[in-house]
Amino acid sequence: MTAKPLVALAMGDPAGISPELTAKLVALDDIRARARLVVIGDRRIFDEGARVAGVTPELKTVEQGADLRAAEGDALFVDLGHLDPAEVERGVASLAGGGFALANYRHALELGRDGRVDAVCFTPFNKQAMRLTRADYDDEIAFSAEIAGLKTAASEFNLLGELWNARVTSHIPLKDVAARLSAERIHRALKLTDSCMRKAGFARPRIAVAGLNPHAGDGGNFGREEIDIIAPAVEAGQRDGIVAEGPFPADTVFLRAKNGAFDAVLTMYHDQGQIAMKLMGFDRGVTLLGGFPFPICTPAHGTAYDIAGKGIASTGASRAALLLAAEMADRREGGAGRGVLSLFATPKRRGLDG
Repeated sequence: MTAKPLVALAMGDPAGISPELTAKLVALDDIRARARLVVIGDRRIFDEGARVAGVTPELKTVEQGADLRAAEGDALFVDLGHLDPAEVERGVASLAGGGFALANYRHALELGRDGRVDAVCFTPFNKQAMRLTRADYDDEIAFSAEIAGLKTAASEFNLLGELWNARVTSHIPLKDVAARLSAERIHRALKLTDSCMRKAGFARPRIAVAGLNPHAGDGGNFGREEIDIIAPAVEAGQRDGIVAEGPFPADTVFLRAKNGAFDAVLTMYHDQGQIAMKLMGFDRGVTLLGGFPFPICTPAHGTAYDIAGKGIASTGASRAALLLAAEMADRREGGAGRGVLSLFATPKRRGLDG
């Protein structure tokens, strides 16, 4: 590509670390070298975040309907003018805060949907605040699909450098997981994982599939889901040319993946993978919403109400999210890219230790 990808960065919950994180990100030289940022929010909230962070990033405010690709400036700001900082109480989920974040994200998604930006990122949301604004708010996947008009499968992936975690079920009660599993659904998740990882630069991603039950069912002694549902799905994926193995016991598969045996682990439910990934790198993890026509990325951590306003929030995960979004947008537009793996490389095992 001759031009840097245009990445919309929606400001998240204003009562947490999102304002200061956003300001810090705009000030990072390596981010600006890889992408043109379009920050979505209220300029007053952003400026307060910059004051807390102790940075003075340069960015040009543009009108909501402006041609962003033609606009001058390394970084742009779309000022929705919808929240006075005086209305924000740090560390408290509120209707105003949820409305602020939801409006920013909606605008960013609309820009992505309409082809006016190449990728979308957002700093952390607070789901309680989002639900105060919209009672039926479930998660970012459903909301993003609604705004983007997506009719095909989408899923949330958690990344820690090279290592990916995908899942078959997500934000549902644990008691409902077994009933939601089917060979077709697991097979679909395998195909989506393989496709998204290839778009991110993996030539032939190696995917381990976790079992549902203790010891992957222990040959049927602790449940038959592995035998009747999961193994047939793995075999179907293999017939499609996907490099998949399993099912493996969930309590050991991440150790093997961390040590390089696999590039991804497909888990059966939310916490089965999230616990492992966050233990390995809570402040470096990235969440990718896969299956959309444009990349959507965010840090895997939350709003950190306990440290909001102190200026000490780490940019590690948010920086990685933005770099991943820029890289995937570059590849989507036909650019050679630098390679996702090289972006997070370290001498020991790329991405897991830095």
